[in-house]
Amino acid sequence: MKNYLLYIAIAFTLVNCQQKEDVANLEKPTNQIVIGQIDSVYSNILDESRNIWVHIPESAKNSTSNNIKYPVLYLLDGPGHFYSVTGMIKQLSTTNGNTIVPEMIIVAIPNTDRSRDLTPSHVDFDFFSGDSIQYSSGGGNKFLDFMEDELIPHIEKTYPVSSYRTFVGHSFGGLSVINALISRQHLFNNYVAIDPSLWWDNQAFLKVADSILSVNKFDGKALYVGVANTMDEGMIIKEVRNDTTKSTAHIRSILQFVNSIDTQNDNGLLFGWKYYNDDDHGSVPLITEYDAFRFLFAWYTVVGINRFFDPNSNTSAEGLIDLLSSHYKNVSDRFGYQVLPPEQFINSMGYGFMNNSMLDKASALFDLNIQNYPKSSNVYDSRGDCFLAQQDSIKALEYFTKALEVGSNDFSQEKIDMLKEKLLEE
Repeated sequence: MKNYLLYIAIAFTLVNCQQKEDVANLEKPTNQIVIGQIDSVYSNILDESRNIWVHIPESAKNSTSNNIKYPVLYLLDGPGHFYSVTGMIKQLSTTNGNTIVPEMIIVAIPNTDRSRDLTPSHVDFDFFSGDSIQYSSGGGNKFLDFMEDELIPHIEKTYPVSSYRTFVGHSFGGLSVINALISRQHLFNNYVAIDPSLWWDNQAFLKVADSILSVNKFDGKALYVGVANTMDEGMIIKEVRNDTTKSTAHIRSILQFVNSIDTQNDNGLLFGWKYYNDDDHGSVPLITEYDAFRFLFAWYTVVGINRFFDPNSNTSAEGLIDLLSSHYKNVSDRFGYQVLPPEQFINSMGYGFMNNSMLDKASALFDLNIQNYPKSSNVYDSRGDCFLAQQDSIKALEYFTKALEVGSNDFSQEKIDMLKEKLLEE
């Protein structure tokens, strides 16, 4: 069957270029592409000032509504992962018409004393060498206090975020993520632990985590774990479980952890994990994050749209709106607050139907956007385009005019001038 969703992607590209024209003009004087901003929080708990890197979706910057809130993603080892994660979320949430994951505000946390902040207990001797440790450790719970009592309240006061939170960390950061899961499950909805250092403290923390996960309930929480190939060269994963050398302690600890969770079917935790044979400890974050986001938000994508583009299917505009209403009610229930169908997604899909001469479905979608985003100039301009496709110049002129009444743009006036000239000629 022809993939009718291709039309959505094409239409989205055209509409997105149109909508972002003002933003592009603002960026030209500085000749820069900006993906985030630096903020800071003074922590009384840590007795230091902490910088944070914040990415805000373009739709938040251009929104005419003060009611739109975004899920928020907290990212440890911030500078190391900020660029890739912001690009990935943008790609999966809006680029080419994608709605695989929601748009998110991303809060990346640079380190000041990484080993101190991301380890849950103090140790004096290195697990692998037996030598005295020359770095600080054991401040993990204090760091989580900082996140809970200072950082998160600051973010919620300053940015349009919701209370739906995802926590992502790699290595020691993955250890911190699991510590947050077992000790503060109220704090986040989703946890992503990338090749976590569960060998820490001679696996003492691993034993505690296994115990808590076996007796406590984690309903409504989700965890995804990525496991890198850190085995000795020539070793296969089947051999690791029976190995006793310290060189495999890292991967053995993680495998013990994930296998233990796999056997616990009644703790309510939504759990997924994957072993990445072709990735080592340094390369595994990118692919783990991609798989994790798709796993955690598998319920976010609208399923069933494609059949509405099939001219031979028995589908209606009313059925299309019912599908969208049902889907976003489910999304709202998951997030715990009302989520409207994204304006750009609905708009691009409307153009897809319009370009396939399915004008009743296009009209229904453009009307839905007007209902949901009445302060957006673009939704009225798009409805005017649909009236033009229906050869109703009078209604088109009415909606182009309405678009300019609601807000300025660079395209409605040209259409008004063209239509007035055409009506005079008639």
